[in-house]
Amino acid sequence: MADVRPIRLHKLDEDTLGIDWSDGVSARYPVRLLRQRCPCAVCVDEVSGERTLDPEAVAAGVRPVEIKPVGRYALHIRWSDGHETGIYSYDLLRALHRELTAERPPA
Repeated sequence: MADVRPIRLHKLDEDTLGIDWSDGVSARYPVRLLRQRCPCAVCVDEVSGERTLDPEAVAAGVRPVEIKPVGRYALHIRWSDGHETGIYSYDLLRALHRELTAERPPA
């Protein structure tokens, strides 16, 4: 999966981010869920790995303000609520897509 990368990001509607991947997968991500799943040290305890962000504390109207690639492995998302420390690895985004679609990981 290391070579799989986003080739197109697009807003499908106010609540959904679309990512077209280089292997032909087209994924849909609810933007509030992406914010709720932020993997940064502010949102996840670095020692225990437990989520410290209360998902209900994320406003329903939260939106990505800016999305930039980080090297060849992740996306950095700056959010409308001021949060900007999350780096979403491609592996994390693909795992979330599998979770959302109940798709099985490749063997």
